[in-house]
Amino acid sequence: MREPVDDRLAALRGSAKRLDYNARSLAALENNPRCTLRALLDASGSDKAAIATHVGHPPAFGQSSFAITRGNAFEAMVKANGCAELLRVLRETLELTLPEVGYEDLNDVGGDGRSKERHERTEEVLLRAARGEGDGTLFDHPMLCLQIGGHKAYLEPDLVAFRIDGRFHVVEIKSFPIIDEQAAPAQVRAATTQASAYIIALRDLLGRAGIGEEAVSDTIVLVAPKDFTNRPTGAFVDARKQVAALTRQLSRIERVGDLVDLLPEDLTFDLARDSEDRPRRPAEELNEALDQVLVTYRPDCLNHCEMAFYCRSRARAEASLDVLGPVVRDQFGGIDTTTMVMGLARGELTPSEDQMEMAAALRHAARLRAELEDLGGAA
Repeated sequence: MREPVDDRLAALRGSAKRLDYNARSLAALENNPRCTLRALLDASGSDKAAIATHVGHPPAFGQSSFAITRGNAFEAMVKANGCAELLRVLRETLELTLPEVGYEDLNDVGGDGRSKERHERTEEVLLRAARGEGDGTLFDHPMLCLQIGGHKAYLEPDLVAFRIDGRFHVVEIKSFPIIDEQAAPAQVRAATTQASAYIIALRDLLGRAGIGEEAVSDTIVLVAPKDFTNRPTGAFVDARKQVAALTRQLSRIERVGDLVDLLPEDLTFDLARDSEDRPRRPAEELNEALDQVLVTYRPDCLNHCEMAFYCRSRARAEASLDVLGPVVRDQFGGIDTTTMVMGLARGELTPSEDQMEMAAALRHAARLRAELEDLGGAA
């Protein structure tokens, strides 16, 4: 049933190697679920960073090497000595009563670090624990797997999953601080959205063995530095909203054939690389191909999507209200462009029936602006 769709997605990707989903790319889908271009590029396994760079809009987001080093060092400290610091946080900060714990390192399997072997070992260990047959409580770096759009995506969380009172939990270890029991909302949301991918994958693993999804909690444990120290602290974060949203997005991926059917038959995002891995396809031609797909730009796309600068340039060229963000756009319901906003404000356009109230407000705002400018000039 999927062969024609898979063939069409492969044609979109072209000769490039397929890039599979990971937790970050799945989280980015949840951040902007309405973007058709993002959905198609991810479903086809296309290299978004290379495509954006070739058309003159290279991505400019991501962690600095310093932030990555700091994060790795903090995670290593939390997990040192059989997760001693993590256990302290769970017992003292979160007031969880833990019995004697068992620690299982799933980073590799007898020196074999391949994803398939690690996933098989993860499945064996976690299913044994779920059935009450093992003595493991902490599971370090489990290798999870999801079938997404007919392709396997291995998710390697930088987390520890632990099981208390018959339920698994997901722990996200981050290096941003929790100051006075508060952390930056955007960073917490990003961590929670990424953790939701792990929750879904863990539920899928257990579900295939007949174990209900209630065996995995949808409340994550966030572990981060306390205040301005490097001492770990923790907080519970409700991930239900993100889990539900990402689940809907995964269902949308399964229906990607509906999006593919709307595309021109000869459309492709292939860079046509030469033997030295240099793109041979003219940038203008690739830009024209991208322009045939609907994009939905939001300012926060700059934080998580490689195509953000390209999409922003399109939104600006089209005078789309999307460049101002969803809050502003939603305020102008039924009005799509800044050109239309200015035309209604100046009385140059005749509003439709559902635009009458907004048009009156815009004309009033324009009069107030003109009066303020006159006062400023008189002064």
